[in-house]
Amino acid sequence: MLSDLISTEPATGAILWTGTSGDADAAVASAREAWPGWAATAVAKRIEAVRRYADYIRGQGDELAELISRETGKPLWESRTEVDSVVNKIEISVKAFAERTPQRQLSSQPDMRAALRHKPHGVLAVLGPYNFPAHLPNGHIVPALIAGNTIIFKPSEKTPAVGQYLADAFAKAGLPHGVVNILHGGPEVGMKLTANDGLDGVLFTGSARTGIALNRQFASQPGKMLALEMGGNNPIIAWDTQDAHSAAILIVQSAFLSAGQRCSAASRLIVKDSLYDGIVREVKRIADRLIIDQPFASPAPFMGPVIDNETADGLTESFLALMSKGGKPIKHMARPADERPFLTPGIIDVTDLAERPDIELFGPILQVIRVGDFEEAIAEANNTRYGLSSALIGGTAEQYDQYWANSRAGIVNWNKMTVGASSEAPFGGIGLSGNHRPSAYYAADYCAYPVVSLEAERLKASIGIGLKDE
Repeated sequence: MLSDLISTEPATGAILWTGTSGDADAAVASAREAWPGWAATAVAKRIEAVRRYADYIRGQGDELAELISRETGKPLWESRTEVDSVVNKIEISVKAFAERTPQRQLSSQPDMRAALRHKPHGVLAVLGPYNFPAHLPNGHIVPALIAGNTIIFKPSEKTPAVGQYLADAFAKAGLPHGVVNILHGGPEVGMKLTANDGLDGVLFTGSARTGIALNRQFASQPGKMLALEMGGNNPIIAWDTQDAHSAAILIVQSAFLSAGQRCSAASRLIVKDSLYDGIVREVKRIADRLIIDQPFASPAPFMGPVIDNETADGLTESFLALMSKGGKPIKHMARPADERPFLTPGIIDVTDLAERPDIELFGPILQVIRVGDFEEAIAEANNTRYGLSSALIGGTAEQYDQYWANSRAGIVNWNKMTVGASSEAPFGGIGLSGNHRPSAYYAADYCAYPVVSLEAERLKASIGIGLKDE
């Protein structure tokens, strides 16, 4: 069969990987066959297996980092941090499993015991994104394996090479055949996978559009686990501060790390009117200095290209659309090389737009909105159907408390970026950002379900009321 999947390097256009779309039904059947044995394997043995996988990734870290950079275009320094996250996830997941899904004895009557234990769901599909093609699917797969589930992993069709590398790493770590199954393909393959009755759940990271479609698909199947992480239209508020430089650094990092291709990236800067000129001037000054280049360039770039030309075209059109509706460009988005998806950061004032689009602009676009008072800033931050990440830069402790209490987001930071959440904390949001199944440390919650048992070693029963005399 001829290859129908081709992965090219965004920075160069060179072909990196070719392959063929897989058979979703066969992948589910393989996982289903392997599940009873894996679920019956002692937890300690399952943990040993994922630790061997971590050891393999650690030993091949440079190779994997280079592959991530080649396939996504992100700078090598950033890919190395992603590899570190993959390795660190194992011990974090072991700790989370013990803490979030413990076996416990509950209070009970003297002649019996009450026990709480957790069981795996069974066969889970993991649908991975392209922006963190190793770290984010790994964050689903590892907790699910520890809990005793088997996996069908469908990586993004834009980053199949990294997905294949992870699957091969699990095999080389000695996991039994069928425990982790790789399934390549585009949206059609994904839809066939999620429609398979043999699945017990889907763990998804990606766009709100796809997440909503999955939510509709599973609406009549409440017995199946569905965990959705769907990105955001994230606000960052700049308030009273004397340190405009530090504020601008946090804003630039929040908006433009990974070329803006993070679900927690700041896409809306809400700034106090009296601070507007100073803050925005400094943000633009720093953004003008950012090095945008190939992932292995020297000096090291701050950001590389976006994932592909189609994405770059869409982001350019989005910036022009904001201008056509009345947005005032502060820093024009540019396309340095027409044939490659490099973009310069775009900054645009949308204060006067009658209707601001409430969409996830998954790239280096920062919209600026000026406001007069703090209550207006909070209202503007909440003016979205999403609710993933947010931050207050500057302000007082009392204002942060006010913002924390009234913000609608799963992550609320103070004088920190909107990006870079800890894997030792839950990661998720509300609204169009998720379905109350936060990942990272809380992934253990959706990888197993609680079972409560009342148990007595000796059979003894009586009815003390409501019986006729014999």
